[in-house]
Amino acid sequence: METKAALSQLSALAQENRLSVFRLLVKAGHDGLPAGDIAAALSVPPNTLSAQLNILSQSGLVTGQRQGRSIIYSANFDAISGLIVFLMEDCCEGREDVCAPVLEMARSACC
Repeated sequence: METKAALSQLSALAQENRLSVFRLLVKAGHDGLPAGDIAAALSVPPNTLSAQLNILSQSGLVTGQRQGRSIIYSANFDAISGLIVFLMEDCCEGREDVCAPVLEMARSACC
């Protein structure tokens, strides 16, 4: 992962509503959720949610797919795994025993 992409993703997550949206989508798994369900679950106005989803989508952390009249949003698990690996690659002054469990979990991607 390039530093610029990591910064974009970290920036996208560095806001309370966007982080809540992302965490909700992670919990929803690969099936994702319609935008209306996300707005209702988080008590976020639709126009605010739209802006938040746009930022998350541009960073690559979230994808949206049209199904009929709805857009189903889901977390991009490969992207978040890549970000975690990027953050942990050079950690702990090369002491793999400290970082290995986290890196292994990130590489195997949850859900």
